[in-house]
Amino acid sequence: MSGFTWRDGQLTCDGIPVAEIARATGTPVYIYSAALVREAHAAFDAAFEGYAHAIHYALKANSTLAILRLLRELGAGADANSGGEIEAALRAGFEPPQIVFTGVGKTREELDHAVSLGLKAINIESDGEADRIDALARARGVRARVALRVNPDIEASTHAHISTGQRFNKFGVPIDAAAPLLRRLAARPGLEVVGLHVHLGSQILDVGPLGSAAWALAGLAREVRDAGLRLEHIDLGGGLGIGYEGDVHGSPAEYASAVLPAVRETGLHLLLEPGRFLVAPAGILVGRVADTKSYAGSPRFVILDTGMTELIRPMLYEAFHRIVAVTPRDGMRQEYEVVGPLCETSDTLGHKRELGPVEVDDLIAVLDAGAYGFVMASNYNRRRMPAEALVDGGTWRVVRKRQTYGDLFRNEE
Repeated sequence: MSGFTWRDGQLTCDGIPVAEIARATGTPVYIYSAALVREAHAAFDAAFEGYAHAIHYALKANSTLAILRLLRELGAGADANSGGEIEAALRAGFEPPQIVFTGVGKTREELDHAVSLGLKAINIESDGEADRIDALARARGVRARVALRVNPDIEASTHAHISTGQRFNKFGVPIDAAAPLLRRLAARPGLEVVGLHVHLGSQILDVGPLGSAAWALAGLAREVRDAGLRLEHIDLGGGLGIGYEGDVHGSPAEYASAVLPAVRETGLHLLLEPGRFLVAPAGILVGRVADTKSYAGSPRFVILDTGMTELIRPMLYEAFHRIVAVTPRDGMRQEYEVVGPLCETSDTLGHKRELGPVEVDDLIAVLDAGAYGFVMASNYNRRRMPAEALVDGGTWRVVRKRQTYGDLFRNEE
């Protein structure tokens, strides 16, 4: 069986014992299942079969080069949110026409580089950004392919920190200002307007708002088409969530059913930018128990050698991740606070979690950590970045070495 399953009393990744990998790499370590990435991509692609579409993987979810190369081999394009993500996509083998550049605060340097590359599209965030792209393109004697990011003012029913499609959010151009702006953009000599873009947010479990956004964008597409503007694509962004508690929400098939009726009316090529859905279930974070303690009047604590410097989602978004022992011990299950080693009370991976007996040096896995895990890691408390390993085809390999102290201080010396 692919993915993270139990065999002979221990957690395995695509059939390989997680403990075997952790012993070899040390902890903390991220472990990814290539098979689960392939299955998720195939499910997403199949849901939109029958309509011309392209999947542009959102690098912000996980930009590890091995993951990017795997998705490129599956036929995905790339959605980059910074100059660094564009570079990551290029190093992973993506060609410029496979890359869409999104981002609310693109610098002149980033924009100039994007224009020079000839990307599939630069998603424009404002009138001012359009001016800068136009000037940079004219200076190079080219026309930059651009799409307008529209803010449809739709509530996505997700965490406030990852909601991006309401008028008070910093993203995009209000939909009521979009049509006049598009007509002005079409007259710019340095711009070639090729599409419309929308993205409501992340970890969206109810596909209803995604359908509403598709209808809003389709209506705008018809309006500007009637005014003589020819578009190539409609980009619905990403945002489809996963069930972090092990349940199922918002499948790709449900997502497709919600958005395709609107898109079909436009006849435009469809771009999709999934991130979390493709990689979150395919990764786990494995740590080792550094200490345990329990005193009268206080909770039982399991203290790991990993925490918010490796996985900040529980602290930043109040996010839930399932937590399991890699090799569970027999005995009565008890309630624990599963915490990290950082000098922060917020460094808590899970509150009131039931585990069997836990001892120092036991391995603990945090599940569904393949998205917004390593990519948001930090060196706070001068901690070193963890290793990453990829399991593929019955074997595993290190795809990112653990950071050394030499790496940690190199740029200061």
